[in-house]
Amino acid sequence: MKVVGFTFVRNAVTYDYPVLESLKSLLPLCDEVVVAVGNSSDDTLGLIKSLNSPKIRILETVWDDTLREGGKVLAVETDKALAAVPADADWAIYLQADEVLHEADYPAIRVGMERWRADKQVDGLLLNYRHFYASYDYIGDSPRWYRREIRVVRPGAGIYSYRDAQGFRKTGNLKLRVKLIDATVHHYGYVKTPAAMQRKQETFGKLWHSDEWMAQHVVPAEEFDYSEIDSLQHFRGTHPAVMQERVRQQNWRYDHDMSRNRYRLKDKFKQVVFRLTGYRIGEYRNYQLL
Repeated sequence: MKVVGFTFVRNAVTYDYPVLESLKSLLPLCDEVVVAVGNSSDDTLGLIKSLNSPKIRILETVWDDTLREGGKVLAVETDKALAAVPADADWAIYLQADEVLHEADYPAIRVGMERWRADKQVDGLLLNYRHFYASYDYIGDSPRWYRREIRVVRPGAGIYSYRDAQGFRKTGNLKLRVKLIDATVHHYGYVKTPAAMQRKQETFGKLWHSDEWMAQHVVPAEEFDYSEIDSLQHFRGTHPAVMQERVRQQNWRYDHDMSRNRYRLKDKFKQVVFRLTGYRIGEYRNYQLL
């Protein structure tokens, strides 16, 4: 079985992406990992090269900064990396620069890829998500956070990145037919120093919105205000081994007051239904679960 990883990244140093940890978590599962490194204002290219792994293949790209609607440029860059995956690969594993796999989940991922390798009705594999917020000690637990997404796909099957690169579709704008596997992506996109998070908010939003919208909705500040969150829970598990040093080096502290957890009435109702039935009302599902 041939497995190739793929990802894209730009300005990873400026925005403090755990991209090295992300790549390190991919390497044990892959024969090769394609990294589309966009034109950066920092030394992101040097950062990726510092891994010095023979499995890493760098694809230097130039982002189209005129694509400022719906995060489309992120899908374009994802597709560049996916297109570079060799046609003879059985599976392609995708992680974004702030997503990390836990080594405890490697067996489940391998078993899933082996089990569904020959079944061409299965377009991809669906993974669970754990979203960290503000620090490595808290995870979001309200319905605003997506709980599953496709992260393993068949290369060369007409599959492409969809909208802002959160998920995938295939020729004809069809949803992928997927199998759920017992593995969890650790998403650290909202874990940064307050200053770094503010820089990301003020810049990253331009991938979705015009300058006028940004001026009206994103207030310039020295630090991001993490207190404006509906509900969090303490994380009681373990971080991936490749994240341990980064976690130890965290140089800011965030304490969330659990008494401030608030759900909107409709979200409370959704949570009750979910606990009783396992069904989440109104959940966005960009896939067909087999």
